[in-house]
Amino acid sequence: MAKGLIGEKVGMTQIFDSEGKVLPVTVLRVGPCAVSQIKTVEKDGYDAIQLAFGDKKEKSVTKAEKGHLGKAGIAVPKKVVKEFRNYGEEVTLGSELKASDVFQLNDTVKISGTSKGKGFQGVVKRHGFAGGPKTHGSRFQRHPGSIGAGSTPSRVFKGMKMAGRMGSDAATINNLKVVKINENDNLLFVTGSVPGSDNSIVTIEKM
Repeated sequence: MAKGLIGEKVGMTQIFDSEGKVLPVTVLRVGPCAVSQIKTVEKDGYDAIQLAFGDKKEKSVTKAEKGHLGKAGIAVPKKVVKEFRNYGEEVTLGSELKASDVFQLNDTVKISGTSKGKGFQGVVKRHGFAGGPKTHGSRFQRHPGSIGAGSTPSRVFKGMKMAGRMGSDAATINNLKVVKINENDNLLFVTGSVPGSDNSIVTIEKM
């Protein structure tokens, strides 16, 4: 079976375990994912399956996308396609995979997504600079300070911690635990937080 699936982040909540302890969890809507392509070593140079997730409006689909999904017998256009390697059992082209088909309770997973965008931020928020005195007319409260020498080397070194865009980066969280599965609604409850805002696309892989 596939090593992972595509899903979307629903949000965070808390549940109680068997000992009555509160667990902060992230709720993910995982699948159903359609198998849109099966890659082999002979044809493509490596083994993988391509999964498609999320319905898309017909008017937003290109001819190439429609033809690609049509070969797999997928009638409804999909928003996202992603590849997963290292799958075990054979899967059928065009078949659907649900959360309960791949994941079980107490599975350890890693989840990848795009972190929340924070916009253009200063050095205090972006890099954790302490800042300067707030009083006595210092005029140096949240400024970055000196960024390099003058005549030598007469330039600013690459990688200097300065103000700039923050967030909207690819992020992966490892070693999250599946604590609950809702088979009827394809919901997966995993411990801890997951990158991205609510309704953002994530990939969930078994470790």
